[in-house]
Amino acid sequence: MNILFYRYNSICEPDIIAIMKRLGHTVNEITEEMRNKELDARGQMNLVSAALKKQENQIVFSINFFPVVSEVCNIFHIPYVCWIVDSPVMELYSHSLRNSWNRVFMFDYVLYEEFHQENSKGIYYLPLGADYTRLDALMETITEEEIEKFSAEVSFIGSLYTEKCPYNRLKEKSWLKGYLDGVIEAQLKVYGYNFLEECITDEVLQEFKKKVPFYQFPERANHNERAAMAHLYLGNKVTEQERLRLLKRVSEEYKLDLYTASDFSPLPKAHYRGLAQTTRDMPKIFHLSKINLNFTSKPIRTGLPLRLWDILGAGGFVLTNYQSEIPEYFEVGKDLEVYTSEEDLIEKIRYYLEHEEERKEIAQNGYKKAKEQHSLEARIKTIFKSI
Repeated sequence: MNILFYRYNSICEPDIIAIMKRLGHTVNEITEEMRNKELDARGQMNLVSAALKKQENQIVFSINFFPVVSEVCNIFHIPYVCWIVDSPVMELYSHSLRNSWNRVFMFDYVLYEEFHQENSKGIYYLPLGADYTRLDALMETITEEEIEKFSAEVSFIGSLYTEKCPYNRLKEKSWLKGYLDGVIEAQLKVYGYNFLEECITDEVLQEFKKKVPFYQFPERANHNERAAMAHLYLGNKVTEQERLRLLKRVSEEYKLDLYTASDFSPLPKAHYRGLAQTTRDMPKIFHLSKINLNFTSKPIRTGLPLRLWDILGAGGFVLTNYQSEIPEYFEVGKDLEVYTSEEDLIEKIRYYLEHEEERKEIAQNGYKKAKEQHSLEARIKTIFKSI
């Protein structure tokens, strides 16, 4: 079939397009937003409408949810298929989510539970995966020079969230900041359950809105300000603090290779390696690192983030924070390893650096299970079957 793919430069897009083509489909791409981040809703509407008038397409597809694209598809009576791969995605609060031609797939089960009632026939749960056709071929190209360059004891690739943390605008000392700092500290100590939203009272929310520029919901949306505060502000702050604190501790005790575009000055002992090219270098780093760290962003409440699948797909050893969906897909200690506290993280790094054969076996088990049962190609087939 013909698929109109609305792109905005998500790292997921190239693999999904390649798989769609391997499955025999024709993919027509709208790429304007990849170059023009100032594109407004009218511009999106005109692009999608023009493409649908120009050529027959059976579905429109995107990564994450675009309300305007949904509205256009509803007018044309064409299924709008999208896969939510991030959190938070504030566009999900739009009333456009209710459109009958939507087919929205969500990777986090709590996210699915939150929004399913908005469109019970059009919202599905579907975890993420990796493209093994691409990754397996890439692993065969690793050179001796790359082995020398990318081999590491402990690696972390990703944002430190220092640039994604609007909570930092709350600077003045007050009862509000004291309370919220306490909530953040408490959440930092708990893995597998996110209670941030439960701790926001009406008084706390209104006071916070007075002191920090707050997210503005569009008119046609569920104005869930408590969720916005919990995930955009507090959740990102917890993520920032977790990554900075744990990486600082790891770098003080082990050799840590750090790849990030964030300000890494709080981590003077980390071995800063610059940026990792996503499709070419990152999988090789995962493959050649003894231990790959994953810190799931706190707004991802139960689901498995894309980074975890990326590491498994490259045959890397994963040491990740606990997420409640992990046991549904993998056996802890056999396919991957989890930590449940700072001390547990440090101890497990020590243990697996000392037990090489066990570490390699776990990495191989995780790779094999993910490839056989949870490949990205299998996920795409599930999407097509569901719609």
